[in-house]
Amino acid sequence: MLCKTKTKAQRILYPFCSHTLPTMASKQTSEEAAAIGADEPFLGLLDVALLAVLIGGAAFYFLRSRKKEEEPSRSYSIQPTTVCTTSAADNSFIKKLKASGRSLVVFYGSQTGTGEEFAGRLAKEGIRYRLKGMVADPEECDMEELLQLKDIPNSLAVFCLATYGEGDPTDNAMEFYEWISNGDVDLTGLNYAVFGLGNKTYEHYNKVAIYVDKRMEELGANRVFELGLGDDDANIEDDFITWKDRFWPAVCDNFGIEGGDEEVLIRQYRLLEQPEVQPDRIYTGEIARLHSMQNQRPPFDAKNPFLAPIKVNRELHKGGGRSCMHIELSIDGSKMRYDAGDHVAMYPVNDKSLVEKLGQLCNANLDTVFSLINTDTDSSKKHPFPCPTTYRTALTHYLEITAIPRTHILKELAEYCTDEKEKELLRNMASISAEGKEKYQSWIQDACRNVVHILEDIKSCRPPIDHICELLPRLQPRYYSISSSAKLHPTDVHVTAVLVNYKTPTGRINKGVATTYLKNKQPHSGEEVKVPVFIRKSQFRLPTKPETPIIMVGPGTGLAPFRGFIQERQFLRDEGKTVGETILYFGCRKRDEDYIYETELEGWVAKGTLNLKAAFSRDQAKKIYVQNLLEQDADLIWNVIGESKGHFYICGDAKNMAVDVRNILVKILSTKGNMSEADAVQYIKKMEAQKRYSADVWS
Repeated sequence: MLCKTKTKAQRILYPFCSHTLPTMASKQTSEEAAAIGADEPFLGLLDVALLAVLIGGAAFYFLRSRKKEEEPSRSYSIQPTTVCTTSAADNSFIKKLKASGRSLVVFYGSQTGTGEEFAGRLAKEGIRYRLKGMVADPEECDMEELLQLKDIPNSLAVFCLATYGEGDPTDNAMEFYEWISNGDVDLTGLNYAVFGLGNKTYEHYNKVAIYVDKRMEELGANRVFELGLGDDDANIEDDFITWKDRFWPAVCDNFGIEGGDEEVLIRQYRLLEQPEVQPDRIYTGEIARLHSMQNQRPPFDAKNPFLAPIKVNRELHKGGGRSCMHIELSIDGSKMRYDAGDHVAMYPVNDKSLVEKLGQLCNANLDTVFSLINTDTDSSKKHPFPCPTTYRTALTHYLEITAIPRTHILKELAEYCTDEKEKELLRNMASISAEGKEKYQSWIQDACRNVVHILEDIKSCRPPIDHICELLPRLQPRYYSISSSAKLHPTDVHVTAVLVNYKTPTGRINKGVATTYLKNKQPHSGEEVKVPVFIRKSQFRLPTKPETPIIMVGPGTGLAPFRGFIQERQFLRDEGKTVGETILYFGCRKRDEDYIYETELEGWVAKGTLNLKAAFSRDQAKKIYVQNLLEQDADLIWNVIGESKGHFYICGDAKNMAVDVRNILVKILSTKGNMSEADAVQYIKKMEAQKRYSADVWS
């Protein structure tokens, strides 16, 4: 049973785990009784010894119990909740729903954690509408059980699905996507809704969510509410809260539920401080397996990264005040393999000064050992991050403390404000009112305020550090296009990264988490510096036939994967193989400042391997970009992609450059290929299907 309580800080729901005390009983056999003679002392030596042991044990238990009772209580109540009757390893979400009296299941397809976060928020809100919910990872579920969901009264399946890469489902939603695409199941009677997470700067905006929403209807399922589309290039938080504000009334109408109860802030995790845990049982930054950083063993992946030594970390820029790093990571002995075009993922750590500042603002002892335990006993996710650990480790290794907080975080922080004006400011920004949204945009997003900045500026807000740890999203690995070829560097991975460092409208200096971390990782003689990494495979590939001509467009660090491509083409030429024309369109601000890998590029040109087209935008009065060079080379481009069936690659900025390049390509195909604009667009789509047109872009 869930019970509402009100505390000084906020009204919450919280579960309780009861403990029963062990009982002790002694039994004397008839043989033992008969053995006691009348002339013997009342207590023998053995009896005295046994009695001493019993008294000592009772005293120890009593003192231990008193110690537990004297521990300071938290500022929130703990109330009973449903106990799970199914195994945590059981992949039957239907069993879990039935065992706990739930009818709402929210599946997520998430690559960076946002989809999972949105799913969690929907599941928590369900209780207001008499729909007790649970979050589920489709990768860990038997998704064919969707056919049985209709047997549960008032049941509803919601899908929060991100589109990743070139219109692909996320890794954890891949099997579900293939199942629903290829299967021909009857989903009649299944109630569903879909919210998509995408980015309009990408070609395949929200492709996965749009397809799943349509496909579910084709298979007979009942759409309870219209498809929601979130745009991460604009304000995906606004898109989500606007959608769910209309979603819940539609759900109530569908199931005949009379509105929602008063909103109650629900703690998803309960705090357990653990001062007596042995040091070797405390997580110190491991992603999954305890001591995995000390005892490394393959296979290495997202949950088991390889500690790669940094062999080289040098500056590529020659001036201009900005910084671009060339980093070489050794993967020797890891058994990890890569191809040119793949990505290397790195787990960064947060800046120590920010961690200390957050600890001070929350009046916390950062070295306290603790665990956060999921109050939902049916969830397979028992902790939000590896536990037990210290607050210092959690804030350093596991949480995104520099991320822009979403509105639900502001709503919960507001409950800790002692100043009513400050409380109202946070509540207003967390609301769906036009004024609130505008304030959130200007005060949070445009000002680039993270949780540390908010607590600095909202001085009466002093939340407990454990609630901060619950609210903040997980620190995600950062992905970089590998800038080397395994044919030339089989045991090394090269990374090309620009240092992120900028001044915000509030006058603060914000630093990129990963690039700041890497900048400080300088290898010195006799001292090995390592970073946790893993390889992620990509579809960004060279043609299988080396003689196929290629065009690459990569301004700035968009050059990274093409450096690997050119290395590989040069390697094949050195082996005496025939290699097709290799054309690179590269751009930067000034030749003398940020022309990265200049010596290498000029060397490949001299050897006849590379046809280089370089645009230095600020070296002359009128700015010149790679787009301008492409427009000038219409004949060359048509010859390669139209007549010679070559491959075309783009890497870099998705919002402007990639869109411009695609539009220029459509124009060239129209004029040189005698096509209509519609036919030119279809030609590019056909190239994509044939893997002849590939984009590795970011916004």
